[in-house]
Amino acid sequence: MILKKKQTEKYEELRGLMGNGKDYHVYHMMKKDYLIAGFLGFVIAAIVLFAFFESTLFSLAGGLVCAKIMPGYYREFRKKRQLNELRAQFKDLLESLTSSYSAGQNTVEAFEDAANDMQSIYGEEADIVREVQTVCTGLQHNINIEELLLDFARRSSLDDVMSFANVFEVCNRQGSDLKRIVSDTREIINDKIEVEMEIETMIAGSKNELNIMMVMPVIVVVMLKGLGTGMAGANMPGTVLVKIVCIGIFVLAYMMGRKIIDIKL
Repeated sequence: MILKKKQTEKYEELRGLMGNGKDYHVYHMMKKDYLIAGFLGFVIAAIVLFAFFESTLFSLAGGLVCAKIMPGYYREFRKKRQLNELRAQFKDLLESLTSSYSAGQNTVEAFEDAANDMQSIYGEEADIVREVQTVCTGLQHNINIEELLLDFARRSSLDDVMSFANVFEVCNRQGSDLKRIVSDTREIINDKIEVEMEIETMIAGSKNELNIMMVMPVIVVVMLKGLGTGMAGANMPGTVLVKIVCIGIFVLAYMMGRKIIDIKL
């Protein structure tokens, strides 16, 4: 029987029609990000392990392990934050386009004005500024606006951008009222963002409770140790195993809690 090795396919980043686009499916960690993630992982793990086991060597070893693991979770956090910022910037882009179309400007002029508006609001280094400038450059090179928007939507991985690109493509080819289409899309996205903000407000208390519940075991152990080492359990083989299992249960419960309160529309 011949065993075939499964080769994991390496993800190829999308560079866009112009070859210089940004793929928002991935987040490239800088040296500063690795230092922040590693430091947080080391400190948190070292404090928790020392509170439970009172072993400097064990705490340092566990801190180093968590410092190695934490960058992966920090990358996902930064990627999600990056997408949230891009979505908020895209909402402002639609408002700028709506104003330009209302003033009677064509598509090229509307996106050029939008590039200036986004730059004045967010600065030259903002993602939305680079994306609008890419659209303007593509239009100057006679690339269809539909292809440029669809390319942006594919790289952004945002449903709102993809929906706008698809609607814009159909309406632009059929000669529909772009002013109304952009305005309606902006209102829909605004309503969606408002609903998400209301949900975030509703579950903010649950998030705080989850974080407090994860800190409480450490506080309780520290308090028990203050009353006497025997009450917190000595570092015997059996008690060490129980402590490790309990820590694993708390970590699993935290991950499950985060998934439950992570509501997506």
